[in-house]
Amino acid sequence: MNTLICYERCGTCKKAEQWLRRNGIVYEVRPIREENPSYEELTEWKERSGLPLKRFFNTSGQRYKAMGLKDRLKDMDEQEQLKLLATDGMLVKRPILIWGERILVGFKEEEWENVKTESETGK
Repeated sequence: MNTLICYERCGTCKKAEQWLRRNGIVYEVRPIREENPSYEELTEWKERSGLPLKRFFNTSGQRYKAMGLKDRLKDMDEQEQLKLLATDGMLVKRPILIWGERILVGFKEEEWENVKTESETGK
């Protein structure tokens, strides 16, 4: 089952859900505030996605800004950053879509379309 990790009041998450429904993709919703990703999940998703860890931070979020993370992250190693992300779902970029073996972070329609095409053609 595909899983969409999102925040109900996030406009980008709503757009992602609309896209999934429009494309007939079955998924379950996991609310990020109530079910924050664990250290282990974040570690696995980072590896599977091939993305730099910075892409998992919600850099436009209030908590990120209030905590001064733009300046603080460069002084933290990856393990410390992962532990920090695991403490608060509002620090995590959303939506995150677990789509089979793929991990998509944030909603970029073109990227999601490419993954849909790959999954349909078996690439």
